[in-house]
Formats: sequence, C-alpha cells, structure tokens
Amino acid sequence: MNIKQWFYLPDVIRRLILSWLTAVTIAYAMVPQNLKNIAVTDCFTALSLPVILMLTADAFIIIFVLSCVFSYQTAKGERFAIAGVFLLLSILTLTASFSISYLLACVLILTILCIYAIYGWQDEETAIKRPKPGSRPAAAAVIVIALLFFIFVSVWTVCRVWTFSAPAYDFGIFSQMFHHMRTTGLPNTTVERDGLLSHFCVHVSPIYYLMLPFYCIFPFPETLQILQAAVLASAAIPAWKLARRHGCRPFAAALFCLILLLYPAYAGGASYDLHENAFLTPLLLWLFYGIDRQNIPLIAVFGVLTLTVKEDAAVYVAVAGLWLLLRALLRRSKRTRFDTCAGICLLIGAVLWFGAVTAWLSVYGTGVMTYRYSNFIYDGSSSLFSVIKAVIMLPIKVLYECSEPEKLKFIAQTLLPFAALPLFTRKYERYILLIPYILVNLMSDYTYQHDIFFQYTYGSTAFLFYLAVINYEDIAVHLRRLLIKHTPLVLSAAIAALCFIIFIVPTASRYPKRYIQNKAYYENIDRLLDTIPKDASVSAAAFYVVPLSDRDVLYTIRYASVEHILSSDYVVLDLTGSSSYKNFETENASGYDNLVQLLLQNGYTMTGQAENAAAIYQKAADQTMLAPSWAS
Repeated sequence: MNIKQWFYLPDVIRRLILSWLTAVTIAYAMVPQNLKNIAVTDCFTALSLPVILMLTADAFIIIFVLSCVFSYQTAKGERFAIAGVFLLLSILTLTASFSISYLLACVLILTILCIYAIYGWQDEETAIKRPKPGSRPAAAAVIVIALLFFIFVSVWTVCRVWTFSAPAYDFGIFSQMFHHMRTTGLPNTTVERDGLLSHFCVHVSPIYYLMLPFYCIFPFPETLQILQAAVLASAAIPAWKLARRHGCRPFAAALFCLILLLYPAYAGGASYDLHENAFLTPLLLWLFYGIDRQNIPLIAVFGVLTLTVKEDAAVYVAVAGLWLLLRALLRRSKRTRFDTCAGICLLIGAVLWFGAVTAWLSVYGTGVMTYRYSNFIYDGSSSLFSVIKAVIMLPIKVLYECSEPEKLKFIAQTLLPFAALPLFTRKYERYILLIPYILVNLMSDYTYQHDIFFQYTYGSTAFLFYLAVINYEDIAVHLRRLLIKHTPLVLSAAIAALCFIIFIVPTASRYPKRYIQNKAYYENIDRLLDTIPKDASVSAAAFYVVPLSDRDVLYTIRYASVEHILSSDYVVLDLTGSSSYKNFETENASGYDNLVQLLLQNGYTMTGQAENAAAIYQKAADQTMLAPSWAS
C-alpha cells in the first residue's frame, strides 16, 4: 500500500466533510425537541462545539480505518454517504422548522451532492487559452456600452442631488467628509455622529482619497456621484480582459461585459448614492485578472487597494487567498507554487489587516457592526467568533437563513442574470468563491444586505462574475459540439436586460423626470439655501444636508442633540416631511410645531422660506439657550 494514499488531500477533505456532517447530525438528533427549531438561536445552547469536534475526530478515524480495510475503494461510497447524511440532517431540521423555501434549498443542495456522488470531483484543470485577435469591433462596442452606463448612472444620481432626494444618511456624511478632506486633509464630519469625528472611526476607507484630487477641482456633491459612476463603468475593462483571458471570443467577451453592466444589483447599488463599496467590483476583477496572469505586481496593488475600501473588504481578499491555496493543494500543475505563495500572502495579509482595523475600531472607533449577524450570535457576546462557532456546530442553519422567503427574490435577481453559471461546476473548490455572496448577502438578517438597491452587493458581484466566466470556459467546448456555444450568454444577457428594465429603469428615470417637471421649484430652494453664509454653522433636515455640506459645522436635525441644534447659526426646516422631527413629537403637538416653538423661544427668527419646501431660521446674537418648555 502506498503511504501517500493515506494523505491524498482530496480524500482527506472528503472524509473530513463526511465526519463533520455525521457529528453535526448526531449532535442535533440529541437536542431536546423544544430546542430543535433552527429559526432561532436557542438550538445552539443545546449544542457543544467540543463534543462536535470530538465526534468529528472519532468519525474520521472510523472512516479512515474502513478505507484502509477496503484498500481505498471507498471513495464513491463516501460521496453517497455525504448525500445520505445531509438528507438525514435535512429531514430532522425540516421536521422542526419546515418552510417551502427551506425545503427547496435542501433539495438544491442534495441535488448537487448527488451529482458529486455519481460523477465525483473533476480533477483535471482547464488550460487558460490565449485570446485570439480580431477583437476591435467588440472592444469598441464595450467602450460604447460602458460610456452609456456611465451617463445613465451619472444622470440618475446627479438628479437625486438636484431634486433634494439624497439624504444626510449616508450621502450627507460623505459630502461633508470630502469638504473636510479638501480643506484639512482629514476625513472628518459632524453629520455622522452628531459631533466632529473621523469617518474612519466608523468605517476605515482610505480608498476615498483616490477621489479627492478630482473633488478638489470640482468641489460639489454632484462630482462625487459622477466619480462613482466612472468607478462602476471602469469594471468593464477587467471584465473584458478576464473573459478574453479565459478563451472567450470577442462577441462572448462583449456579452459578459454587457451582462455585468446590466446586472440589476450593479447599477442598483448606486440608488443610495455614494459608498466606498462601489470600488470593490473593479478592484476585485483586476485582482482576479492578476491571479490569472500570475502577475505579482497586479495582485499586490489591487489586493492592497481592496483592503483599503473598508474593514470588511478583508473578507474578499481572504476568500480569494483561501481559494488559491486550496486549488494549489488539490491540483498539481505549473501554477501550484505560484498559487500557494499568492494564496498564503493574500490570506495572511487580509487576516492581519482585518485584525488591525477591527482593533482600531474597538479602541478608537465605534466597533464592528456584528449586530447584523444577531441570528447567529447565540451567547450574547457580540463577537464574530460566535458566528464561526455557530456555523461549525450547525452548518445547515446557514442554508435555513439563506432560504428565507424575503431573500428568494434577491437570489433570483442576482443569480438568474448570470443564467446560474456560478453554480455550474464539478470543480467543487470553486464553491469557496461563493462565500462572500452567502456571508455578506444571505446569512445576515440585516435587510439591506439582500437588497439590490443598496451597496452591499458589489463585492459578491465580482465573485459571481468571475465564477460565471471560468465555469463558462469549462462548458464552452461541450456547447460548441451542440451548436449552442453562445446560448447561455445570450440567455443571461436577455435576463439581465429584462431585470434592468423592470427594476432599475423605473427607479432611475424617476429623478430626471422629477427635475425636468419641477425645475423652477428646485431652483427656488437652491436660491434660498444660497443665502446662508458658507462660514455659518447649520442644523438641517435630512434632505437639505447635502446641498449645505460645504461647511465645517453641520448637523442633521433627526439625530442632533438639542444643544447642537440651538448652537447653530441657522436651522433649515423641511416643510414637506415629518421624519426629521420625530425626537420632538409630543401627545399634544407635532414634532415640527414643537421644534419651531423651541427655535422661537431661543431667539431664532424666520429669514426666508421657499413655498411648500423649506424655511430658514437664523439665531439672534448673544442669545442664551432655553430648555424646551414641552420637554419633561
């Protein structure tokens, strides 16, 4: 018997997975019936991580001994055993926590496991092909598509500013932050936490400094919206290069670029104005291109730039490194040494950076926002380690959370435009690249993380796109034999276009229409706001923070203390909404009326008003602050 067979890594991983699932199933079966409901975190209190690890070790030893007895002719049996154990665990959890969506999710995973059981793991590696010449017309088409996308997003988001539809949270924060960056070089803001502090105490995002030179030339909120549109459109360049690198002909590569730019979660993420996450898709696609080219400078530059986007961007770099490392261990090829070194560097760099920035946020900032994973934190610790322990103890809880009914629409909106290509592979180590999609968008109960109109999709979009490209490369040969070589891409582009028309166009077109129809109304508000001196401190309602953000001291009324509001030289009220005045509401009067009364009591007088829009109150000189008479 060859001793190397004992440590053949694919066999070891398969047996570890089988052992782990067996241990989890046994442990869950022993949980009291009243705690078996996996919809809540109570089930974790009846599970023990040390016990599950011990059971996993025992099961692994038994499976290893059996494989030796039967001379290692157990691979297919082990694969079927994984499917069988998962089926048993699914039945046990469905009995306690049944839902149609969860049942369908279990069936999907069981189908993948059955395919794995029958056919096994595809161990041969696809050779990366050199791009063929003759791509100028297709490349020109991609440039035109990217330019149209840039114009579309720019008009949409700039008109949000012009129609006073961009709120203080979050665009007002960034707009004032850039004002401080231009004048002091520091990312300070008074809007974010009702007082002067660095935005990096909330999120560590040095990537914003790449935008600063352009903002210094054109210091307007609209500039930031246009810059974000340019960043998003620029992803077409690495998308084209990746598709060509993986053997796509010019037409197919152009289709991939079209799919990315029409992807509803891509343009949709801009609907909530500027966010640093917009950098993730182009940076990660360049990182994958550097990996494919085995280009160390590209990997280093774009790996570091990705880390500077945000503290949680380390997850994306770490996953890329983990995938490279696993591929190097499983697949012996000319790339093995490079994949090993690059994977270790990316993984270690990401872990060190994440540790450093989270330590910074814990000591000097507001901490990491772990509350978004409260559905996995069972011990009241607010620690990410609790999430990791929960996943190890009961991995099927992840499947349950990902299949919640409210997330099904999001799954359809994000997977169907890729014609589900990210799922079509028998190189199962590639499923590691689905971790960002599952972890960031589907596991959390924070509703905005599985909404295509918010900024949390940009990182996972890069991973899904890359998976679609490399999986398509593997099936392209079979498609050519069937004379349907471009059918999946055409179908994908058609679905993406349909989703774009249904979900994105109506939302985006609303703001230009609104501005054109009410231009005089909005210009009247602009003239009113321009009467406030640039060096004056201001407290403003949420939708008037952005146009007033080019000043050092600015508060948003909804979240400002009474002391800060009454310390402001000017207060700008919104006459069209009441959400800014919730803190001032009483049983006898509206929040707006109470705030106006408070301002008048403290020597403020109305100095200007735009009919049915806004009113400005100016503070009298040397006025002593009086407490509100209606406050208890």
